[in-house]
Amino acid sequence: MTLGQEIRRSITAFNSNDIEDAHLETNIILGHILNLTTSQLYSQPELLLTSEQLAELQQLIERRLCREPTAYITRRKEFYEIDFYVDSRVLIPRPETELIVDVAIDFVNSHAQYQSLSKRPFLIADIGTGCGSIAISLALNLPQSKIYATDISSAALEVAQLNCKYYSITKQVTLLNGNLLEPLPEPVDLIVANLPYIKSSEIANLSPEITNYEPRIAIDGGINGLNQINDLLQQVKEMISPQGCLLLEIGYDQEIEVISLINQYLPNAKFSLIPDYNEVNRVVCISF
Repeated sequence: MTLGQEIRRSITAFNSNDIEDAHLETNIILGHILNLTTSQLYSQPELLLTSEQLAELQQLIERRLCREPTAYITRRKEFYEIDFYVDSRVLIPRPETELIVDVAIDFVNSHAQYQSLSKRPFLIADIGTGCGSIAISLALNLPQSKIYATDISSAALEVAQLNCKYYSITKQVTLLNGNLLEPLPEPVDLIVANLPYIKSSEIANLSPEITNYEPRIAIDGGINGLNQINDLLQQVKEMISPQGCLLLEIGYDQEIEVISLINQYLPNAKFSLIPDYNEVNRVVCISF
């Protein structure tokens, strides 16, 4: 079978089983097997595939038709223009989370003069690091910073460690196992947290890719979706430096409840809401 025939066959299979973005899914899986870019896939339709390639492709397509996420199938997800290894031990990084990285980098760069005067690295904590996508993105873009990355899941930290080693930043990023801010050895200048914020009652209504494959501990935010955020806000006073900043990713329509929690636990802090590209208030910026 030729590459062109296999592309058409895969797209038809995905469309017939209500898999969204059938062309994109086909490109990713075929590109993974053949180690080809999308343009290369479509520039050689007469390429003959080997029986081994066809067998592997069929196996991966069947996994996708069972609604296993493509990122787990290929063990790869791009985030902030960086490739990360991912598997079922970690949440798959989402594009909307790139906003919190943008805001964090801007904050650090705006405090560059303070950093030079302090004669120490800018200290950052990534809370609930998962595969390490936020921490590593910050490390690669802010080489003078020192980053602590915490997660309550030791299995998730195993994946983060693989990614840290791949990008040779194990000296810059320190992985810590524990609950939220509790493992931090010292106060930090910036805390970045993308914590679970989906209500427990809503998880069953999510796509099978999420409910059947992604770790529940990474998505379940409790009864109101804010259990972890609530706990973090109670801990933050002791672990944030003067003039420090806390960045929180939140879900759709959660800003009123989060603001109430900020006023309860951090009445003297200043805060602002930063919308994503869909005009959803996605990041809460809390200044001390």
